[in-house]
Amino acid sequence: MARMDVNRSGELEVFVRVIELGGFSAAARACGMTPSAVSKLVARLEQRLGTRLVNRSTRQLQLTPEGCAFYERGVRILADLNEAERCASAEATPRGRLRVNANVPFGHHFLLPLVPKFLAHHPDVTLDIVLTDEVIDILEQRTDVAVRAGPLKSSNLVARALGATRMMIVGAPGYLMRHGTPTTPDALSAHNRLGANYVRAQPGWPLRHHGQDVVVPVGGNAQAGDGEALHRLALAGLGLARLAAFQVRDDIAAGRLIPVLEDSNPGDLEEVHAVYVGQGGYLPLRVRAFLDFLAEHVDMD
Repeated sequence: MARMDVNRSGELEVFVRVIELGGFSAAARACGMTPSAVSKLVARLEQRLGTRLVNRSTRQLQLTPEGCAFYERGVRILADLNEAERCASAEATPRGRLRVNANVPFGHHFLLPLVPKFLAHHPDVTLDIVLTDEVIDILEQRTDVAVRAGPLKSSNLVARALGATRMMIVGAPGYLMRHGTPTTPDALSAHNRLGANYVRAQPGWPLRHHGQDVVVPVGGNAQAGDGEALHRLALAGLGLARLAAFQVRDDIAAGRLIPVLEDSNPGDLEEVHAVYVGQGGYLPLRVRAFLDFLAEHVDMD
């Protein structure tokens, strides 16, 4: 009967968070505990099981073979428990505050227009949205889901692909009338090339010239902190900008922007992912509902 006094599901949840988040401090923040309490909990768990689950060092935690097996089964157990509670509850509907961080172009063109429909489907959810092209620490910012564009760094976060978009160089008709339309990558040196000033911005524009890959440095009299601001500057006729196709497709169709150097476009795609903390089915229902909604309704073609 001694085991009845042990909150095994609670211990298992904390242990899984330690592994997913890569340390005691991060797990402590996520679980509302102190790092020392998390460390002691894992130590008690190891003592009860009679085996070491993680090897500790000053920089990282490394799973032992026994710890790896315990973690993998633990994730499945927590997912099954979460699903059982959801199915058994008469109130099994998404509810609560959902904190979402998204890059600015995705936010303006996809996320914000979809908010009314999502909340109509899930009226018990409250959305807390922040738009920025800077990559945030979702644990420090207490964010449930972050939408990120471009290559993902290796991390303990889980990523769900939402789509991919072509990148293209565009300019306003008025700008091209005043400065001419570049026909080769070399000709860009005579143009105002609008750039981004956030940390993850590419240092130049990749193009193809005579079958070779080239990168044209960004150089102009204005920079901006997000992709939508660059979009607005291009529409205002300030210069050329390299933007996601979904940002400019309506402007191209309406003649407000004109693609340039499409023959030199390498056709590279910028992938967009929703990233979050958690493995498999081990997710709050509101997070799962939001991820499924984005996957169903976001169309970048």
